[in-house]
Amino acid sequence: MKEELGFIGLGVMGAAMAGRLLTSGHNLKVYTRTKAKAEDLIKRGATWCGSPRELAAQCDVIFTIVGWPEDVRQVYLGPGGIVNGIREGSIAVDMTTTEPSLEKEVGKALAAKGAAFADAPVSGGDKGARDGTLSIMVGGEDGVLERIRPYLELMGSRIIHCGPLSSGQMVKLCNQVMIAGTMGAMAEALSFAKAAGLDLQLTLDAISGGAAACWSLDKLAPRILKGDYAPGFRSDHMLKDLSIAQDEASRLGLCLPELALVRQLYTALLAQGHGTEGTQALVKVYETLCKIPFQEED
Repeated sequence: MKEELGFIGLGVMGAAMAGRLLTSGHNLKVYTRTKAKAEDLIKRGATWCGSPRELAAQCDVIFTIVGWPEDVRQVYLGPGGIVNGIREGSIAVDMTTTEPSLEKEVGKALAAKGAAFADAPVSGGDKGARDGTLSIMVGGEDGVLERIRPYLELMGSRIIHCGPLSSGQMVKLCNQVMIAGTMGAMAEALSFAKAAGLDLQLTLDAISGGAAACWSLDKLAPRILKGDYAPGFRSDHMLKDLSIAQDEASRLGLCLPELALVRQLYTALLAQGHGTEGTQALVKVYETLCKIPFQEED
């Protein structure tokens, strides 16, 4: 018997991920705070629900990917949330990057209703979401993962069981620390090249084939050269993730200076008004620091 699927959160990532579930032939119910974001999926056959609670009452497996920890709390634990509507035996899967402690709290509330829960944050950006090539980091019980694996395989090409509930979030925070560090290094390298009068495309071609090669250099540096700061992943969301990582590092008694530095750089980027732009917009902080604009004004 085909399971009823639900998807909550239809931003840049969520809309593409939900679309892959729908295209595969699954019955899909959707909810997002701005219904207009769901119109394309509704036209393609998805069913609109008026609240997370209403959606949960009709679904066997529910996926969520929202913006902020407070959104996760509201979607799951609010009066109109999933916990108040979920059926016994159902599974909820949170794919938001959020606080590990919050995932444990949600898992406990769902368990009290006889439902299972997994955290499954993702990496791979807007292109990975569209192509179904996301890396998915799962925290939860083995049996839960095996039940949801066929759906995860429609959204991602690399699915890693990281351990018990909230482990997926912790691994994702490691991912964000690494990405942000390479983003800062990329912005500095491009600033150096620009100040030295080098051909930026030639420089990218030269260094991307050696030990400097990384995802940011390959996928995002070319966008910078084109002046494309559209978000595959928003800078304010990156700052949110780095702040959560910093809190977890403090809880563990760790000194992570590179994390602290790049968090401050993204704080500066948001102060400049670029929070809704892609993470590659970090180069704009260096434009200010080094007084070297990457796109010359007409």
